[in-house]
Amino acid sequence: MSHNIIQNAFEALASNDPDRIRAVLTEDAEWLSPPGNATAVALDATNHMVGRNAIVHFFAEDFPRLFVRDVTVSFHESHTDGERVTVEATMTATLANGNQYTNDYCFVFEVRDKLIHRAREYVDTARAHRMIFGEVPQQPSPTWP
Repeated sequence: MSHNIIQNAFEALASNDPDRIRAVLTEDAEWLSPPGNATAVALDATNHMVGRNAIVHFFAEDFPRLFVRDVTVSFHESHTDGERVTVEATMTATLANGNQYTNDYCFVFEVRDKLIHRAREYVDTARAHRMIFGEVPQQPSPTWP
C-alpha cells in the first residue's frame, strides 16, 4: 500500500502541477537532501524544505528551471516497513545547460495518513556537481596541528 503512495507521489512531483503535488503531502511535510547538493546550489534553494508549501514551490517552480526536459525516475527496489518506505531509483533528465543528468538515489519516506510526511534523499552529490557545473567543489584541506 505505502509503495503505491510513493509511486503516485513521484508521478505528482514529475507533473510540476502544484495541486497534484500538494495532494500527496502532509501540511507539515519535510524534504531533506544532502547539504551543498548541486540542485540546491544551482537553484539557490535550501536542502531542507519544511512545510507543504515550500515543497510544492520547489517541485512546481524551481525544479523545472534546472531539469528542463525528459525527466524520468526508474524505480529499482523498494522496501516497506509499516509507515516507512525505502526506494532505490535512478533519475535522468536534460539539464538547462543541455547536459544529460543521470544519478542514482535512495529515498526514505515516512508516510502518515497515506501522505508523505518526511522524505530523506541520498544521492551522489559529486556526480551531480560534475553534470550540472562541470566540476566538483573543492573541499577545504584539513588543518593538522
